[in-house]
Amino acid sequence: MMRVLSLGAGVQSSTLALMIAAGEVEPVNCAIFADTEGEPAAVYSWLDWLQSKLPFPVHRVSRGNLWAAVTRLQRNRAGTKSYISVGLPAYTDRDGVKGMRMRQCTRHFKIDPINAKLREFLGGRPRKRDGVQIEVLLGLSADEVYRVKPHRKPWARSVWPLIDRGMTRADCLAWMQRHSYPLPPRSACTFCPYRSDEEWLALTPEEFADACAKERELQVAFAGATGNTSVPYLHASRVPLGTVKFKPRPKGQQLSMFTNECEGICGV
Repeated sequence: MMRVLSLGAGVQSSTLALMIAAGEVEPVNCAIFADTEGEPAAVYSWLDWLQSKLPFPVHRVSRGNLWAAVTRLQRNRAGTKSYISVGLPAYTDRDGVKGMRMRQCTRHFKIDPINAKLREFLGGRPRKRDGVQIEVLLGLSADEVYRVKPHRKPWARSVWPLIDRGMTRADCLAWMQRHSYPLPPRSACTFCPYRSDEEWLALTPEEFADACAKERELQVAFAGATGNTSVPYLHASRVPLGTVKFKPRPKGQQLSMFTNECEGICGV
């Protein structure tokens, strides 16, 4: 049975990776990091450092640039309609009617590239009749048990070592401190609408300015889609990102907008 860690390079999956390195969790053959090409610089720096501490290889896979995909206008075969094929879960406003766009980015730019790499490990075309051939370790913690779901592929099985040990995100941070490791950053695209106010404030000034520019770019793309009258925003207040009055929560209170992200891939 092959064992592979799905490494998001956030707090939980990084803790799990280092617990494996310390012998506290059964060994894995390797880890996979799915790169959307949109993470903050701090996450890429952290991943470089983390990889240097691990006794197993980390494979970085990518389906390309996520931002380019969520703003790319495409046309139907007849050339009569334009649309955006990959949905970012942006908050929308259509003449006062508030909504949210379907989230497709996790599936296309996280899950699919990871599964493609898993299939490669198993020879390219694993067969259903052969049963489970690979275990995928996910870094969900006990306070995220609502995100647990079985693996979609019949030849793979998801496991959650942190949940099995009853470890919360706070326990992961405490484990890192006990072992004198630096604290990992939150793993999420700089333009992810699931960012909490604290996470928006954690961006560098350059990254935040870029996110504001990206929001305007997304609005232009929406305006170019045939029949679309909704305006997308990256913050739940549905006002331009640069004008949002962020309200950090009191110290010690943790809020993650990733409660909306059900796949157990982003944010960990």
